[in-house]
Amino acid sequence: QVQLVESGGGLVQPGGSLRLSCAASTSIFSLYTMAWYRQAPGKERELVAIITPERITNYADSGEGRFTISRDNAKNTIYLQMNSLKPEDTAVYYCCVVPLSRFSQYWGQGTQVTVSS
Repeated sequence: QVQLVESGGGLVQPGGSLRLSCAASTSIFSLYTMAWYRQAPGKERELVAIITPERITNYADSGEGRFTISRDNAKNTIYLQMNSLKPEDTAVYYCCVVPLSRFSQYWGQGTQVTVSS
């Protein structure tokens, strides 16, 4: 069964850093464009960053210059390094397989990131 498992979330002070991981259960994910999304309370889910199989990346304005998405295909894992975190970055962060994102099984369960002093 397809599975994406996020980890690395937690509570961090403003200005701090976190590294999120998303481990896929099968190496087939190395062939797909992957993305991180986030959803804050009372808000719609929004794209954070995207990475192609060729490691071409793109970022939402909210994370540009602070967030870095990467992938390790040998480990079937993508990462989101988040620096200079702000309270408005507080959200549940999800990874997904972009071309299959209309199917719920290609989303992870999410990891909570809380930025607060």
